[in-house]
Amino acid sequence: MLPGSILQKLSDAHHPLHAGKRPLNFGVYYKNTLVALCHALEDAILSADYQPLMITAFQRGKWYLEEANRYGEIADRARQVVIMAAAESGFAEHPTSQKAIVELVSLDPEDAVAQEWHLIIVSPNYTAMVLCQELSEADYGKAGQPKADLERKFYGFWTFEPSLVIETAELAIEHIGRYNPTLQQKLAAQVAEISGQIQQDESLCGLPTAEHLGETVSRVIDYLQACQQDLNQFRSPYSMAADPLDTNLTSSELQAFLRLAQLMDQTDLSNPMAAAEVASLAEAIGQLLDLPSWQLHRLRLAGLLHRLAFLRTSEALSDRRTSIQEYAESPEKPLACPLIPGIQVLRKMQRLRAVAAILTHQNEWWNGSGQPAGLAGDEIPVESRILALIAEFQQQLAHLRANTATHTVDAEAASSEAMLSMALEACRQQEGERWDPKLLEVLKLLVIALQQGVSLPVTLPKIASGLWLLDAYADEEFSPSSNLSLT
Repeated sequence: MLPGSILQKLSDAHHPLHAGKRPLNFGVYYKNTLVALCHALEDAILSADYQPLMITAFQRGKWYLEEANRYGEIADRARQVVIMAAAESGFAEHPTSQKAIVELVSLDPEDAVAQEWHLIIVSPNYTAMVLCQELSEADYGKAGQPKADLERKFYGFWTFEPSLVIETAELAIEHIGRYNPTLQQKLAAQVAEISGQIQQDESLCGLPTAEHLGETVSRVIDYLQACQQDLNQFRSPYSMAADPLDTNLTSSELQAFLRLAQLMDQTDLSNPMAAAEVASLAEAIGQLLDLPSWQLHRLRLAGLLHRLAFLRTSEALSDRRTSIQEYAESPEKPLACPLIPGIQVLRKMQRLRAVAAILTHQNEWWNGSGQPAGLAGDEIPVESRILALIAEFQQQLAHLRANTATHTVDAEAASSEAMLSMALEACRQQEGERWDPKLLEVLKLLVIALQQGVSLPVTLPKIASGLWLLDAYADEEFSPSSNLSLT
């Protein structure tokens, strides 16, 4: 990373040695991927009344001029737009540049930020960010820099995470202060105001909904897939090799879902590690059942994404403090196959059909009284049975840990061994009704192993490098009748 760049400053602030801040997970993105991604994130501003502060870095003025007309439309729906770029002919003369709320920052060509591509959107109800830096000539290696503009590569990441977007906006504003101290003060005041609004209960940044972030993720998938279709028009039908540009687009589609699931975890302060823990525990159960590696991959990905099934609509959001798990179990809000908002978003990616089916049926009950299809016994896909049981078990553990932290349980019950036993016992209360008795026996074996010192790696997913979770079986559509039975 270039010294003095915004990306480098943010990376340093999240160094593993810095307590309290999660290390960032970077990836490499082709320009065509970033164009589609940025357009999708920007168009969310045009579709809703977010009135954001938007800070961008275009490298050079000519790249801004290619987007200046659409930026004029965005400026009409924003509270402030700031554009950083190395100035070139026409940079300041375009009509968008003349708008009262548009500020231009002419970067010194030697400034490290002039090698970066940033999109930072900050508002009380929508935060999003793309933060990238173009690879140097040395980074490209022997192959050299690409001749096609869309094949240029950038190193960085993107996110919806409010705290990270705010932190980056503050770094960008500090950098702007080198060129325009008055603008720096103005922007700092705006970010401080927005940051305070995000902390309020009515802020959608604190609780994603299907109409809010679900629609944005759907738009991201649509734009990336449209870009893939454009590539397919020029690809030889006889080519068997994977196109790296196409692979990069597919990776970004998966990242969109993982980032939405991650944000849902972070907004549940009582259980912020649910996805990582469920994925790890579910995979362990799958290993005890000797499931094939492709099925373990699918089960792990379903674990990471399992909370998407509980992505709520604004109408259903009657009690903002109700947990995701409580909503999932609410009998007056039954899940129905065509009406699960998060699953409908997930189905937009063809290669996640099997995962969507797993998540759809995770609220079925062993006795057939569950939702959405009323499946019973071995009719329920085995991955759905595993995922539902493990999600409940993990939720019970999280509840016990929270009680321990607030000293509402005695010391004896506070031990990890005791909490594992209590969580298992809570699940056993519905044996044969909600849960598969055979799976409960497998879970019991896992609990015994954990109590005897076996440890499971529970880590946040490396979102930018998660493409390995998709394999040849990822887009397989399975039916309950083809389900694996446990013996």
